Amino acid sequence: MVVHSSLLLTSLVLIGLLSHITETISHGNCEGSSRCTYVVRVRPPPNFSMDMSPMNLEDWYRSFLPPGMARSKPQSPFIHTYREAILGFAVNLTKDEAEYIKTNDGVLMVYQDNLIPLLTTHTPDFLSLRPNGGAWNTLGMGEGIIIGLLDTGIDFAHTSFDDAGMATPPAKWRGSCKFESAHCNKKLIGGKSLIGGENPEAPTDDVGHGTHTASTAAGRFVQGASVLGSGHGTAAGMAPRAHLAMYKVCNEQGCYGSDILAGMEAAIADDVDVLSISLGGRPQAFHEDILAIGTFSAMKKGIFVSCSAGNSGPLPSALSNEEPWFLTVGASTMDRQMKAIVKLGNGRTFVGESAYQPSNLASLPLMFELDDSENITGKVVACELKGSQVEIGQSIKDSGGSGLIVLGAENSGYTTFAAAHVLPASYLNSPDAAAVRQYIKTSNKPIASIIFNGTSLGTTPAPVVAYFSSRGPSTTSPGILKPDIIGPGVNVIAAWPFKVGPNRVDEHGMVFNSISGTSMSAPHLSGIAAIIKSAHHDWSPAAIKSAIMTTAYVVYDSKKPILDEKLNPAGHFTIGAGHVNPSEVINPGLVYDTDVEQYTLYLCGLGYTDSEVETITHQKGVCSKGTKLAEAELNYPSIATRASAGKLVVNRTVTNVGDAVSSYTVETDMPKEVKATVSPTKLDFTKEKESKTFTVSLSWDASKTKNAEGSFKWVSSKHVVRSPIVIF
Repeated sequence: MVVHSSLLLTSLVLIGLLSHITETISHGNCEGSSRCTYVVRVRPPPNFSMDMSPMNLEDWYRSFLPPGMARSKPQSPFIHTYREAILGFAVNLTKDEAEYIKTNDGVLMVYQDNLIPLLTTHTPDFLSLRPNGGAWNTLGMGEGIIIGLLDTGIDFAHTSFDDAGMATPPAKWRGSCKFESAHCNKKLIGGKSLIGGENPEAPTDDVGHGTHTASTAAGRFVQGASVLGSGHGTAAGMAPRAHLAMYKVCNEQGCYGSDILAGMEAAIADDVDVLSISLGGRPQAFHEDILAIGTFSAMKKGIFVSCSAGNSGPLPSALSNEEPWFLTVGASTMDRQMKAIVKLGNGRTFVGESAYQPSNLASLPLMFELDDSENITGKVVACELKGSQVEIGQSIKDSGGSGLIVLGAENSGYTTFAAAHVLPASYLNSPDAAAVRQYIKTSNKPIASIIFNGTSLGTTPAPVVAYFSSRGPSTTSPGILKPDIIGPGVNVIAAWPFKVGPNRVDEHGMVFNSISGTSMSAPHLSGIAAIIKSAHHDWSPAAIKSAIMTTAYVVYDSKKPILDEKLNPAGHFTIGAGHVNPSEVINPGLVYDTDVEQYTLYLCGLGYTDSEVETITHQKGVCSKGTKLAEAELNYPSIATRASAGKLVVNRTVTNVGDAVSSYTVETDMPKEVKATVSPTKLDFTKEKESKTFTVSLSWDASKTKNAEGSFKWVSSKHVVRSPIVIF
């Protein structure tokens, strides 16, 4: 679920239903004769061919349906049919019909469809990506790479998606762009509209989320971009030379699993290189998770997947998207602030934020909350954040109010949002908000003014983890450290399909908005992955992820640790391996590679049955062969283990992707209560792509040590390859 600075999509309460056919369809209770959408996962017959024609595939899928439905030609009974993401189909069924299908020996799983929530001008510069002399000069800009996005659609006419200077799409592209209402080009090369079934309409964006994430990942250079004049600069995505394909699977209510699966199906078939997914729901067992199953198929095809960690922080164990075969991205701030200073009648001042920077608001009466019984004309209203900032402001404006102070919640710490407000406003962090509440309660005639001080760069500390960014440990696989990484996700300025602010005249094609959420951080990493893929076409998704994680930084500005929302040092369940460092990702020196077989055996080690593993991997009878892989033994660029164990001994394998002849020495950094050794202590390589295996041994007193964090690093003359260790 995305947390916008405007909070346009906040909460995404599971209301409103998608009707796939003319009869009443429910995604909730399927009692009696009412129909629900189900996804049916089937296993292939012995002589199955992936080259089966669509007509023959549909005929085979009909064989799983109850007799009355199977004879429904010529009209297809299916909403979606799949063959790339899974073998199976989405169909509307009564509960009795679903139970009938489950009795078929060829059926692996039947899932009731569910709604999954949707979870820039300065970020390139903050990440040292600069056109002249910066990392882009040596890294490239994602040329020849196709990024697919599962989202709310895209504004085809936005200037961020012009194709000036773009190369022709690669010959491998198998997608299409045949829309009457919109036109593609060499930047925006295609996509599909898949809500409630594939339809011929263009995947246009009537929400804003998809346009924003697409331009964050790969928008072209746009000079003079700003939000209502704030944050002025040159907008660019992380991979401005990469191509884009949009798969519209979400609307303002969220995204249904059957449509998400159809989006992954289309993206895999179209042969994208990177898949950016800024959505996610509650943690589920992997074999019950549509995202887990579809992304496993994408990974098998060599597609790198970047997913949002979720916006359920700062509580622990509230992650979305915990699977180890894709990158899970948390959100952090950057060093830009759009200042809106609140001055109270007692003389105290507090620096808040707003993207709308009108003339200063003179001192006016200050009141708390909207109260229908009290006249708010000409007053400043202080509100708790319960919904969209912009909508709250519009309500106050419509009622005659003159200003708005949004009060950060107690658990939100020092995170602030710069929304495109419709009236003079300021968002205050939690400590400052508490002071304003106290002032209103204790003053006989509270007053406040708002002074707008423009955009400042270089503010510190930065990066800081956003309060909403979901934290580990993982609930479904606690032995894998998640999130994997953090990246910019607060007040990100990127393309928007319609005008924002107080004067909403049409400025189609040149509108930008400032919004926040792990929905914003995930496409940053999608674009960075495209840069890596462009330089290393033969690297696997695991190798790309390793390069991102092992080059991340955990300290900044003279060795200061990255902080959390309360300005305390952030742990690895908050930042993963650290903050992405694009300057280093192309040449990490060593990578931890992982193949499909390892992931499959890891699933066996988690205790999944043969049937459940087959549901995820398409492989039959794997676990009954007796080979399993413990979580800690997965060749992952990090280590996480329970404190109650008292010890851990694991192997890791690194592959040389740096100089053919190179030597690395290990360095460990663990608290004194943990004994850590790595054997051997030195790795000597004599050729490219040579692999070496080593053993990490950890021991501690389980009765005394409950939490400990540290790392080990392989260090050469050119590289530092860092892996975090967490004992919890």
